[in-house]
Amino acid sequence: MSVNIPYSAKKRVVIVGGGFAGLTLARRLSGKNFQVILIDRNNYHQFPPLIYQIASAGLEVGSISFPFRKIFHGQKDFYFRKAEMRYIFPDKKIIQTSIGKVKYDYLVLACGTTTNYYGNSHIEEEAIPMKTVSEAMGLRNALLDNFERAITCSSKQEEEELLNVVIVGGGASGVEIAGALSEMKRFILPYDYPEMNQRSMHIYLIEGGQRLLPVFSEKTSVYAKNYLEEMGVEVILGKMVTDYRNHSVVLSDGTEIPTRTFIWVSGVKAEKVGNLDSSLLGRGGRIKVDAFNRVEGLEDVFALGDQCLMTTDDACPQGHPQLAQPAIQQAKRLAKNLIRSQHGKEMKPFKYTNLGTMATIGRNHAVTEIKKMKIYGFLAWFMWLMIHLRPILGVRNKISVMFNWFVNYMSYNQSYRIIVYARKAKEVLEREDMLRQKHTGKDLL
Repeated sequence: MSVNIPYSAKKRVVIVGGGFAGLTLARRLSGKNFQVILIDRNNYHQFPPLIYQIASAGLEVGSISFPFRKIFHGQKDFYFRKAEMRYIFPDKKIIQTSIGKVKYDYLVLACGTTTNYYGNSHIEEEAIPMKTVSEAMGLRNALLDNFERAITCSSKQEEEELLNVVIVGGGASGVEIAGALSEMKRFILPYDYPEMNQRSMHIYLIEGGQRLLPVFSEKTSVYAKNYLEEMGVEVILGKMVTDYRNHSVVLSDGTEIPTRTFIWVSGVKAEKVGNLDSSLLGRGGRIKVDAFNRVEGLEDVFALGDQCLMTTDDACPQGHPQLAQPAIQQAKRLAKNLIRSQHGKEMKPFKYTNLGTMATIGRNHAVTEIKKMKIYGFLAWFMWLMIHLRPILGVRNKISVMFNWFVNYMSYNQSYRIIVYARKAKEVLEREDMLRQKHTGKDLL
């Protein structure tokens, strides 16, 4: 296979990863005298802040997923290729992908993160992650299928396993999915399953630390915990999950919680780049970069967003939080710097501006912190809604999301409780198997 991209007189910028950072950079460089190539394993951009609403059947996939080819329709000197990056050869300015090699003038790594299981391979096999749209769909299907099975199971033990939900990780993702599922328990189960006793469903939120939402203030953490407990979520703090066996989550104190819905949102790690030297990696596998997001020791290779670790910014000496805003801001600065380089000007260092932190914890309830200001409840929820509606691409998608939120707000009756298991065609499976065996990079060594 070949990437089939013609060379031009323009400088070629190859961007690997179409998340917030990669997409922002590609959009900023389009039409700016660059040839832009975007590479991603998916053909769409996903909106991570709303993934939990896919998992809880509150939104459809199309509302938060946007095809790259539609986003960049009509853009000259822009190319998208659905592929995975395998290796970097900086001396040749070539990357090896799953569909062949690609030359670059500037390479930008923006592959984001993946779920971190902290070396526990068994938990990795058993747990349900919630990092991508496809994983959220898998979680939604598992939840709904378990509900269907629970009303026909033959034993009390099996019913308990099917209706118990265990969420590991007390960060924003854990809190948001716990709040969404507690509302599903209160308002959806009686509607869809009148023959089921809703009190039989238990939602456990487990955090190894001493409080929820550790990036927020202690006051906010307490508020979130109290609200979730009022909603019926059983919050367990200061205990680690050590194993999952016989349909039970095992805690560090020996306690076992029976469940067949074991959700893992306990942490992330940077996506790995095949042959990148370990000396270039820092905490969480993040790639070390300088103040210009340039990878240490590599010319014309940059890393952005969650995948990079920058310690030169006085605002975040331990590295920036792995959130959307730092990724977007870094991409905007790098776009300006690459344009400046084209005109023979010096690059400017990146400086992060903290615009605040927010998370939803239920219907009409969110927490927001902007510098020293803390906002809770409906106002915070409304701010969260407006802020997260703004970056959604396309007028149609904005209207769709806003409409679904309004319907959900008025009736609690989401319309996406459909169990659909995707099956890949034989042709696709054969092609994926072939690509795993080809283009390993050996032809370039």
